[in-house]
Amino acid sequence: MPYKFLPPSPQGVIEVQLWPHRSLTRAGFVGFIGLTAALIALPLVALIGKPVLWALLPFLVAAVAGIWFALRKSERDREILEVLTLSHSRTHLSRTGPRGVHKQWEANTYWLEPVLHRSGGPVPNYLTLRGGPREVELGAFLTEQERVALHRDLSDQAARISRPMGSDRP
Repeated sequence: MPYKFLPPSPQGVIEVQLWPHRSLTRAGFVGFIGLTAALIALPLVALIGKPVLWALLPFLVAAVAGIWFALRKSERDREILEVLTLSHSRTHLSRTGPRGVHKQWEANTYWLEPVLHRSGGPVPNYLTLRGGPREVELGAFLTEQERVALHRDLSDQAARISRPMGSDRP
C-alpha cells in the first residue's frame, strides 16, 4: 500500500503518510528511454542515405520526446507526500505537491469524519475528510481499493484517538 501508519508517539499522536506509486526508478527511466530510442531507430538503418529518412526522423524524435515528457511528469508527481497527524485534540493534514507546493488543513479530531463517497464524486470511492470549515480530499492518487482500505483504517484510528482517556464509549 502506498500509505503507512507510523507507530503512535508517547503522547498518543498517530501519523499517516501517503504517497503515489513509484514503479520506475531513475535508472529504469534512462534504460527505458534508451531502449525505446534504439528500437524506434532500428528500422531507420535500412533508410540510411535515402531522402525518406529525413521525412520520418522528426516524427520518431517527437515520439521519443513525448515519452520523455510523460515519464518526467510522472516522476514529478512522485514527489507528492500527504501527512495526516491525529492527536486527541487536533487533526492536521499537510500535502507537499510537485515543485514544492505546500497545502495544510486542520480540524478538531472529535469532529473528524473520514467520508467515502462510493458514487457522486469525481472518481469511484472518493475519500474526503470532514471536520473543519471545509472538506478536503485525501489520497487522490490512490486506487479505488486503496481508498476503501484507507477509509476503514482511518475510521478505526480516528474513533480510537478521539475517545477521551478512560472512556467506555466504543
